Amino acid sequence: MGKLDKKRILLKIGSNVLTKETNQISRGKLEDIARQIAQLKDKYEFVIVSSGAIAVAKQFVELESNGKLINVKQALASIGQPHLMRIFHENFWELGLFTSQCLLSYSDFKKEKSRTNIKNTINVLVENNYIPIINENDTVATDEIKFGDNDKLSALTASLLNVDLLIIATNTNGIYTKASIEADKLKTIKETSEIEPLKNQINSNSISKHGTGGMATKIAAAEIAQNAKIETWIVNGLKDNFIIDAINNTSEFTKIITK
Repeated sequence: MGKLDKKRILLKIGSNVLTKETNQISRGKLEDIARQIAQLKDKYEFVIVSSGAIAVAKQFVELESNGKLINVKQALASIGQPHLMRIFHENFWELGLFTSQCLLSYSDFKKEKSRTNIKNTINVLVENNYIPIINENDTVATDEIKFGDNDKLSALTASLLNVDLLIIATNTNGIYTKASIEADKLKTIKETSEIEPLKNQINSNSISKHGTGGMATKIAAAEIAQNAKIETWIVNGLKDNFIIDAINNTSEFTKIITK
């Protein structure tokens, strides 16, 4: 949880949002996110889990493969991560926001000492008005690159920090009903506390263009958060002002509430 007078939000931003579904990081989208955080900073404090390191690297380099695609992706992540942080820093700094980098692996959450260190470090950063930008340590871990697109990492971090709200920014207006998808008349599931019925509404084989996750991983993340008594919102991060609009309940998105 945040300070007594502020609520803490963990915001997860996927690659499709950061690139606005193109082949390069959108500075305009980062400016949009920074502007909203600057407007909300008196009432909310933010921790960000961001994908995008591989997408950034692809703008600069084309690596030769040694036969293992995962090794190339890890190398791209290593190249792209400093550029990703630079872009965050430049856009946030202009609005008086300070950023810091935290690279984590899922194995870090399995060790009590590591969990304590993560929590203490992030709390110190936030208390001193720094926004932690968290990403998977892709050069040493492969699970996220293959499967999760940081959705699971965002839920684990949200649970560890006991945040007030997990917002997962994606490229849809939340979770659509299966029937509406089949009829090509998209209808958002606005609110539910039931995870299992949600799983039946989505195609587990669907993945995003730039990321490696899909709606299945977002629902799995929401389940982790729900078990920690944290509400999850799945919102359309491609839209301008998506955080503020969700808080004001003036946009269509999915709330997965606690039981």
